[in-house]
Amino acid sequence: MTTKGKVLVLVSSGHGLSLKDGKVYTGAGYYLNELTVPVRALMKEGYEITFANPKGNTPQMDVHSAVADFFGGDEAKLQDYLKFRDTLTGLKNPTRISDVIASGLDQYDAVFVPGGHGPMMDLLDDPDAGTVMRHFHKTSKPTAVLCHGPISLLSALPNSTEVVAALSAGGAAGAHAKAQGWIYSGYKMTIFSTAEEQQREPLEIGGKVLFYPDFALRTAGGDVSVVDPWKSYVLQDRELISGQNPFSDEALLKLLLPALNRRRESVSAA
Repeated sequence: MTTKGKVLVLVSSGHGLSLKDGKVYTGAGYYLNELTVPVRALMKEGYEITFANPKGNTPQMDVHSAVADFFGGDEAKLQDYLKFRDTLTGLKNPTRISDVIASGLDQYDAVFVPGGHGPMMDLLDDPDAGTVMRHFHKTSKPTAVLCHGPISLLSALPNSTEVVAALSAGGAAGAHAKAQGWIYSGYKMTIFSTAEEQQREPLEIGGKVLFYPDFALRTAGGDVSVVDPWKSYVLQDRELISGQNPFSDEALLKLLLPALNRRRESVSAA
């Protein structure tokens, strides 16, 4: 079967999100709907999916995401997507991001980073993730990021580890000063909001995150906007397509699929 193209999906290798006061949220990982809804739609459109993470280990699903709420309250739909998730052998055995880079990023038409707290554990300052983001930026190929996924954009900073350390220490001014030369500076973008995170902290992760995602992207130079908690919200600015929360999965697709089609048309016309 011929494919339309390839989409690279970045997930976390982490199995524990560091919180304030030395706490750890061990259930952190990808959100079921945020990963499977876009991936399934991309596969139906004829795109081949490559899953990759820093260590090449099986990523963890956030247990709080396997609920019908994120599938329109439909329990049957939840079960259907869980079964679909289990068919994704590439998700069980992802490629190392470094190996994907070595095999050539030119073969991919887009990159997608789903949310859940996974990206907050490692993708935000992973140097290989940074190489991926810079490639898709430079080549103007669709870069779709959802919920906590947009935090991975920080990896494109020349010194992302220092910036993340400054954010974790509460040093906004220091983080901003270090965040010079960010390729996404001035981009319109959205991400999981402080209000949403504060609602989930006591219910889901049992502690306080080291820093809030929207604050982090704003500090780095992003033109960040969010809407009321749990409302679907997506933005597109140049190659970047971002969605605010789990309920933005379908809306993200409505921007990503046409962006992919436009890219195919421009490549075939060249």
